[in-house]
Amino acid sequence: MFEIPASLLSWFYGLTNSYTIAIALIAAVVMAITTPLTLKSTKGMLEMQKLAPEMRKLQNEHRNDRTKLNEEMMKLYQEHKVNPMASCLPLLAQAPVFYIMFRVLRGMAYAPRGGAGPVADAVWGAFNRPDEILDPGFIPRYLAIDSALYKSLFGQQSIMTLGLDLSQSAAQAVAKGFGTGIWYVLLVVLLAVLYFVQQRMVAARAAISPTMSVGQQKLMQYLPVFFAIFQIFFLAALVVYYLFQTVFRILQQAYITRAFYGHDESLGRQAQRAGEAAREEAKNNPDGGGGGFFAQAKRDLGHHVGKLELDQLRCRERAAELLAIERILAGGMPAPFGGAHHAPGDAVARAVQAAEPARTGDAAVDEVLGHLDTVTGKPLDSQIEAGEEVHRVLQDRLADLGQE
Repeated sequence: MFEIPASLLSWFYGLTNSYTIAIALIAAVVMAITTPLTLKSTKGMLEMQKLAPEMRKLQNEHRNDRTKLNEEMMKLYQEHKVNPMASCLPLLAQAPVFYIMFRVLRGMAYAPRGGAGPVADAVWGAFNRPDEILDPGFIPRYLAIDSALYKSLFGQQSIMTLGLDLSQSAAQAVAKGFGTGIWYVLLVVLLAVLYFVQQRMVAARAAISPTMSVGQQKLMQYLPVFFAIFQIFFLAALVVYYLFQTVFRILQQAYITRAFYGHDESLGRQAQRAGEAAREEAKNNPDGGGGGFFAQAKRDLGHHVGKLELDQLRCRERAAELLAIERILAGGMPAPFGGAHHAPGDAVARAVQAAEPARTGDAAVDEVLGHLDTVTGKPLDSQIEAGEEVHRVLQDRLADLGQE
């Protein structure tokens, strides 16, 4: 995985005999590979943004039914032949490229230190090279040992080009002396400026996202600049690589602006107008769907609170129904229920009638209430026994409902 780009870098060095030019050429090759992915991602993002007004309407219509909303969204994507993953998958595919080039360029200045030191010492000792044990210099990784780049780096202590040591970071150079280190710092500053120019070009196209606030747009604009600051700890070879890559990205953004935003009916301009329409829809219906993760979380919380209140109301209604049944039974039964001695058969019949609305899945209560049907019209002793059982179950259930 690392050997292929390393061999290409070595081949460029063999042609030019310059570390800087070889790094610039490998950056150009990487950009040539990733640019089609970037263009595909940009097109997918604009196509999704173009559907923003219709997506907003669906979110408003099905704000409380996530399943239905997802079904309608999928129908919308299929109708317009839009792949919601088309805008992110190409970007994810570029992540391995970034990691590979990071390892390859760091591998140019690899020297066995730390835990790898004893292993290297044992190897040099086996080849009877005690001089190398003291200071072996670079042992480049991923390069063929017969390549020109490997031979030029093997055993060296620095990678000098244009007066800079590409094997040092800005932090290391400043630690050795401010006079020398300032040039490495300026290299990082130049990279930060290029990052800023690149993001300004993106911001100039306006309306990046219908759900992105002004603060979020500013964050996206300055975040790459902060990333550049951390590169004072990166090898100068990596900083040079990112410099050339950013120059190519600026050219790439200029092409995107001309290709996707060149005229009023271009895809980018349509997406911008759709984004504005979606924002207007959000203003007109501030409680509707959409609005990002926190807005959706707020709506979900409101939905669950409303459901909890409804459950509590049903619980109180259930308790009232059971209490009414218990009072009917208590009024129609002799002691220990108390009250007037009405005809037990009438009381049971009225209890059965009152119990019908309460049969909503409460297994224990429904079972004993159902038992009343079998004793209606039976001897008084049987009705009293059934009434006492219902009385007990209802009292227990009313106590449970009071705790809920």
